[in-house]
Amino acid sequence: MKTFNIYIVAGLILGSSILGCSSSDSPAPEPEPPIEVTPPSAATLVFPEENSECTEGSNLTSTESTVLFNWNDADNTDSYQIFVKNLETQTTSNYSSNTSEKSITLLRGTPYSWYVVSKNSSNTTANSSIWKFYNAGEAVSAHAPFPADIINPIYDQTFPASTTLVTIEWTAEDIDNDIKEYTILLGTTPTPETEEATTGNTSLSISVVAGNTYYWRVITKDEKNNSSESQIFKFNIKK
Repeated sequence: MKTFNIYIVAGLILGSSILGCSSSDSPAPEPEPPIEVTPPSAATLVFPEENSECTEGSNLTSTESTVLFNWNDADNTDSYQIFVKNLETQTTSNYSSNTSEKSITLLRGTPYSWYVVSKNSSNTTANSSIWKFYNAGEAVSAHAPFPADIINPIYDQTFPASTTLVTIEWTAEDIDNDIKEYTILLGTTPTPETEEATTGNTSLSISVVAGNTYYWRVITKDEKNNSSESQIFKFNIKK
């Protein structure tokens, strides 16, 4: 009986040693390095050209035409999203493309802006610059200016209660290059109707009162009395 017990003890010790050696010979595998995907670059717009009248394309009806948008290929890009905004209605449509061009149906005689978003599998994107153009309609001798864009203050910006003067700034363009003046409508309701000033400048200082939210828009007029209205902008003065 004693001999049998010795064999069992020896076997347990030997088995334990073998298991210990076996586990030390199997190190954990090295983790796979993450796959790096280079972000896409921004596309360079080509057509319709910036601040131009687009006379190319196919007229579908008296009110609609198709325009072939194109841009230079962007690096590290799998697909593109094209955003086209009607500057009269302020509505934006978007379209997808796997190539650097897209045919889009537009209203004739209407101003638009557009830009392209480059996309790839990394879920990162890059935006192109924004261009404006006028989609040609029936022949006209002059075109209305593009609606003005805000520069300052940014939309819904809030100023300290101690603020008594805010300088608003905007920019505007016209393919005829004959902008004459700007009329600023200002008010404390979402639809400003009070004429604050008419000026040839693209900035205006406004007296403000603490606790108010101010809404404003710009009416741009050219030498032939064509005009356009901007979006309504707003800023706040703390109480």
